[in-house]
Amino acid sequence: MRFSQQFPSLFDHFFDTDLLNWSNANFSNTNTTLPSVNIKEDKDGFTVEMAAPGLEKNDFRIELNHQVLSIYSEKKTEKESTTDEKFTRREFSYQSFQRSFTLPNSIDSEKIEAKYENGILRVVIPKREEAKPRPPKQIAIE
Repeated sequence: MRFSQQFPSLFDHFFDTDLLNWSNANFSNTNTTLPSVNIKEDKDGFTVEMAAPGLEKNDFRIELNHQVLSIYSEKKTEKESTTDEKFTRREFSYQSFQRSFTLPNSIDSEKIEAKYENGILRVVIPKREEAKPRPPKQIAIE
């Protein structure tokens, strides 16, 4: 038996976690593919970009609870078509997912902003001023 066959769950768990959180809950209640997420960091903060085409701004809910940022989405649709022959077809569609990320203590939770545009949900998470990198300070010699 090969090594990779003995320990597949360890490797699966390692490569299935998000950058900012090793114990996050990322799941879809409806067995659909989770939206792709890009996380960028610069000197001012973090930006989370989630590809979620076909949704609307009102389909999302974003919460911050004890340094855990959770993005929820739920969308329900119902279509009904009737023909002249007494046949009725009704189709229901339900999509939901949740992505959660543990944020570092350096963020300014009061200034988090989110915007949904062109199929991309963008969450901007600024760093606190004291956490931002500063240029070297020159010390005067007396």
